[in-house]
Amino acid sequence: MSTKEFAGKKALVTGATSGIGRSIAVKLAEAGATVYVTGRRAELGKETVELIERAGGTGHFIVSDIGSVDDVRKLAEEVGDVDVLVNNAGIFPFSPTPEQSLDVYEKVFDVNVRGTYFLTAALAPAMVARGKGSIVNVSSIAAVVGTPVGSVYNASKAAMDALTRSWAVEFGAAGVRVNSVAPGPVATEKALAEAGEVFDEISKNLPLQRVGQPDEIAEAVLFLASEKSSFITGSVITADGGYVAS
Repeated sequence: MSTKEFAGKKALVTGATSGIGRSIAVKLAEAGATVYVTGRRAELGKETVELIERAGGTGHFIVSDIGSVDDVRKLAEEVGDVDVLVNNAGIFPFSPTPEQSLDVYEKVFDVNVRGTYFLTAALAPAMVARGKGSIVNVSSIAAVVGTPVGSVYNASKAAMDALTRSWAVEFGAAGVRVNSVAPGPVATEKALAEAGEVFDEISKNLPLQRVGQPDEIAEAVLFLASEKSSFITGSVITADGGYVAS
């Protein structure tokens, strides 16, 4: 990919204070985009902007809780029109179904589904009016793989992929493309902190025999956001080291 393929373009990446979202934001900046990043923690947002600037890009951080509809609306107003929207913000608490609390259930869907929905609803019309734009949802292989303690998280990610297909049909005639990237096990700081001890075991069962890195997911997102994928919409690209195939 040309290092400046996104020159002159404006991107918004949610949940970009760490992990996959941070990598996506930095990669977009390296490719020439002006990148707006969001998250709940200002100190981590500042770190992301510093990384963007070190990469020679331009970054802006806005404190925003995607789980709050009011925050989502304010965010859309502050950022304004964008060429690329990456819906990456998400939470992944796990629980057996009989022990699932209502509060956590609602929070997962507020962040992973409702926030994505209403942010896209606010920003897509300008893309439609311009006749171009790319929306990339970061979902998960959990949308298609059952796990014993992941029913709520898995359902939220399946909903994201359903939105991807619906929006691809809804906005496609106006030249706006919508796709998902579905990561498998990725060695983010949070994932390592919560499940680091099982990563070695997971690696043994993957065809590539290793877990992914945030930058590898970011490259898949950049491909879908770029003109190199100009005939791809409504697709879910798995970036999982072969997990689903095995």
